[in-house]
Amino acid sequence: MDWNQLLSAKRLGMEDHQPLAAHEDRTQFQRDYDRIIFSSPFRRMQNKTQVFPLPEHVFVHNRLTHSLEVASVGRSLGSILAERLVKKYPENHLIHEIGSIVSTACLAHDLGNPPFGHSGEAAISNFFLKGNGKKFEEELSDGEWRDFTHFDGNANAFRTLTHQFNGKRNGGFALTYSTLASIVKYPFESTAATKSKFGFFQSDKENYLKIAEALSIQQKEDGSFCRHPLVYLVEAADDICYQIVDLEDAFKLGILNYDTITNLFLGFYDPDAEKSQLERIESTLLKVTDRNEQISFLRAGVIGKLIYECIRIFEENEEAILAGTFEKSLIDHLPAIQHAAMKRVQKISVAEVYNHRSVVEIEIAGYKIIGTLLDEFVEAIMNPKEGYSRKILSLLPDQYQPADDSAYSKIQSIVDFVAGMTDIFALDLYRKIRGISLPGVV
Repeated sequence: MDWNQLLSAKRLGMEDHQPLAAHEDRTQFQRDYDRIIFSSPFRRMQNKTQVFPLPEHVFVHNRLTHSLEVASVGRSLGSILAERLVKKYPENHLIHEIGSIVSTACLAHDLGNPPFGHSGEAAISNFFLKGNGKKFEEELSDGEWRDFTHFDGNANAFRTLTHQFNGKRNGGFALTYSTLASIVKYPFESTAATKSKFGFFQSDKENYLKIAEALSIQQKEDGSFCRHPLVYLVEAADDICYQIVDLEDAFKLGILNYDTITNLFLGFYDPDAEKSQLERIESTLLKVTDRNEQISFLRAGVIGKLIYECIRIFEENEEAILAGTFEKSLIDHLPAIQHAAMKRVQKISVAEVYNHRSVVEIEIAGYKIIGTLLDEFVEAIMNPKEGYSRKILSLLPDQYQPADDSAYSKIQSIVDFVAGMTDIFALDLYRKIRGISLPGVV
């Protein structure tokens, strides 16, 4: 693959429009960023669970704050890489835009995630695999069925950004091709997925193929595509924030103690090669006595360290990345000390953080709520003439009306609706449908 083709300001759905002149105040990629941050799907993420339930008195990360932090780390990764690459490719005037492209892709990477954290994806899949949705299998093709039984937030993010929902404009958000390609972490459809992860639904396959062809993203022998190189930076930014920042939340909630987290963070440094840096860290910790501030300081240092390690790995493997032969993520190629430290973080996070009672409780609730909403709305849209169905469907916003009468389109319109809900909206609608709460009744 070639940077001259991989970086493009062409917009999905606006291919016949000429980009504005270069003297405009904002570049096309900066406009992408603004389109995301001012959008309704982005704002809704403030009431979507990241990992922990949203407590009243202790602020922890939600999907919105997580995405903002990932975008910040992504901008650093992209900007630093651009500084290095512009010396290597001085004729490419879009190289310096890599920071904007990566930060925008990071901002959008979780737009497709349903409510109630990662359990939301599993709850949607479970409804079709084991719930009442299983009866619709014969009405769908293999690819369409796998889109639902292996529902993936990554593919739904691509759909959220590119699909022309009812009443909306062609091309969805009409983002640039390069920004859209940078969020497709798994560049293949559900039928090619060996696990549950994939990059686009059957309904959105044509859009991805159009983008891949325009950017000359190479297709492999197995039918999947090579990743756009900037995907590696988006993935790294997400991995860094997800693994490291969750520890800070765990401390604030009293799940992990100070000594445990301090040792985990200090484990990213080589005690022999980085002795002077560790001494400066110790000196700062003596000056700053607030425990929360100390944890934040250590977290910031680890993030900065991982950013530069990832840039080094990208630079050293640029040829393989462009050839589509680079295996795994940038984080997987960290030096031994940082790699071992990340493994320790992952191990303790799974054991004590992600399986903490508060996390499990909201996952269980999410299963029940999402399963019930899908049951009610899917049944209604598949049998729309019944009196109760008409009442249920009156709650479906116009933008989620199905594009045609196919079973796939009908079911997907409901999945779009449910996946786009906030935790609070989903819970409120569940209670009302179940008769647990009524408008105006105390």
